[in-house]
Amino acid sequence: LFSDDMGYGDLGVFGHPTIQTPNLDRMAAEGMKFTNFYSGSPACTASRYALMTGRYPLRSGFGWVLVPSSPRGIHPEEYTLAEGLKEAGYQTAIYGKWHLGTTRKDYLPLQNGFDEYLGLPYSNDMIPPRWPDIPLIEGNDTIELNPDQNLLTRKYTERAIQFIRKNKENPFFIYLPYAMPHVPLHPGPEFHGQSRRGLYGDVVEEIDWSAGMIMGTLRQEKLDKNTLVFFTSDNGPWIIKHTKGGSSGLMRDGKGSTWEGGMHEPGIAWWPETVPAGQICMDVSSTLDLYTTLLSIAGVEIPHDRPVDGRDITTHILGTGALNPTPYFFYGPRELHAVRLGSWKLHIRTSSQTKVDYFNGKLPLLFKLDEDPSEKYDLSDQHGEKVAELLEVIEKHKAEREASGTFWDKNPL
Repeated sequence: LFSDDMGYGDLGVFGHPTIQTPNLDRMAAEGMKFTNFYSGSPACTASRYALMTGRYPLRSGFGWVLVPSSPRGIHPEEYTLAEGLKEAGYQTAIYGKWHLGTTRKDYLPLQNGFDEYLGLPYSNDMIPPRWPDIPLIEGNDTIELNPDQNLLTRKYTERAIQFIRKNKENPFFIYLPYAMPHVPLHPGPEFHGQSRRGLYGDVVEEIDWSAGMIMGTLRQEKLDKNTLVFFTSDNGPWIIKHTKGGSSGLMRDGKGSTWEGGMHEPGIAWWPETVPAGQICMDVSSTLDLYTTLLSIAGVEIPHDRPVDGRDITTHILGTGALNPTPYFFYGPRELHAVRLGSWKLHIRTSSQTKVDYFNGKLPLLFKLDEDPSEKYDLSDQHGEKVAELLEVIEKHKAEREASGTFWDKNPL
């Protein structure tokens, strides 16, 4: 379950005072809540690439956000999560926002491991007059132009429930990337005007309803104890939209930024009697790790012919083992901006959708996030040795990435 532009502070269980999310709150109480979980990018397309491939977005060979006319998309030689699970015998479906290319049939979900697809091919604001009519696609075919977006969350949820019931005797994988709370906000009629948080809260509360319906279906079909459900978001909130955007809680900045608010996301894992109930995970993990972990759970070998950056965190989710601290690289628009290792985070570049330079041009910047999650107190002058260590990590990563190239370099289609 993958929301769009939801901030770390937008769920009740993560501290929002007026958005009511009883189903996701229950999901966290019955499962594991991740307080240091990250998306692979602070932007829509790149974050989806990271989830689907387990690879850092700069390995994709395209810009961080694709538009309807973008000539590139996900390269056919990428090995997606859906392709791996399909090869293992899983029925696979995506209901929602794809955003990994549209100008070639090769880029669409059915050519990248999915058996079923219903959704918008890119962001719900890429509409007329700036862009062409937005298509609602089923399979490879457009079935409607400019669909009523007030019905999208319900439509996707109902299709996911149908898929669960149709495949209850088979292993299945559902990827449900909601269109919202990306602006424009379109809550369903039953949710419009219901939240004290306004239109944004209406949309989040409908996503909470969706999560509850899916978990309820799994219980009804007696599949809950054999199904892992994970909830997170693609990137942080669109804070320049003011009340139409969300909240990153105590994290600095939001969407499009490599400050914590841009990529530090709510994460919840639910698998009754397998994921320990009521657990809080404070170790660093990410959507890149979901790729490797889900393939591992399904018994699929991780590709060895390309760099895969995600780690297998199966034992961690199951509560049977700890994670080793591993460098986690934060990405800006088209180049590396920062790295996190353990509690330490070093910025070599910064970006902000608010255009604010929080530290008056000073770089690099060093923060100890366990003690300062809001990135208020720069420690670079006091810890020169840590700055030097992390700069070396960055340079090694840059060299490895440049040496490995992208599929677009090797096969430009």
